Amino acid sequence: MGKVFIVGAGPGDVDLITVKGLRCIECADVILYDRLINKNLLSYAKREAKLIFCGKLPQQHAMIQEQINQSLVNYAQQGLIVTRLKGGDPFVFGRGAEEAEVLAQHNIPFEIVPGITSGIAVPAYAGIPVTHRDLSSSFAMVTGHMREGKDDGIQWESLAKGIDTIAIYMGVGNLPYIRQQLLKYGRDKETPIALIHWGTFSQQKTVTGTLANIEELVQRENIQNPSIIVVGKVVTLRETIQWFEQNIPQPQLAEVSV
Repeated sequence: MGKVFIVGAGPGDVDLITVKGLRCIECADVILYDRLINKNLLSYAKREAKLIFCGKLPQQHAMIQEQINQSLVNYAQQGLIVTRLKGGDPFVFGRGAEEAEVLAQHNIPFEIVPGITSGIAVPAYAGIPVTHRDLSSSFAMVTGHMREGKDDGIQWESLAKGIDTIAIYMGVGNLPYIRQQLLKYGRDKETPIALIHWGTFSQQKTVTGTLANIEELVQRENIQNPSIIVVGKVVTLRETIQWFEQNIPQPQLAEVSV
């Protein structure tokens, strides 16, 4: 019997992977990796390692989740070391828990290796702290992958009235609905908001505005996924402490052909 490591690769910058996560890449016989990981991380894999792309786009899946689950089981049962490389943290809007459940059902040894999640790291790279002693004492991470008119299960009133800073994943396509819900349940229309596109990558781009005007700004700047949405007064701190986009990008490893 082999073993599976379910690894969070971090938000994009190769330097943000954990030491343990990097070791899991280096020792793997098989690596199943997602769309949003930095492909440069794969240069640390063994030359003979099998690299399998499992990326997902809306309505376009290289592998459906059931196939990924079965692949993890099959390779581990062959006695191989398998690293399941997921963007951000595997337990934050990934499907790491579902994959771990399948492995447990088949009595396959596994470990969870946490990663830095985008909802914290991406705002930091844009100069936006998710908490601040004067501006924010509460923070929530929310999925933005929902459809208008359907029960999304999100407690919008609690978010709008009770949470200082909200980080919304996968929400660009639903920005009008998200904005509508926050305003409907009491968030002030002048609340600052930021959208950060390709956060922590060299092509990072940030747009800031308010709930009143953000849709127009996002359309004008053509902000698309992958992006993190940050709502709250902490967005105003970007004017003072933004740093990443002002720096010369650091040299990175050569691109890996996979």
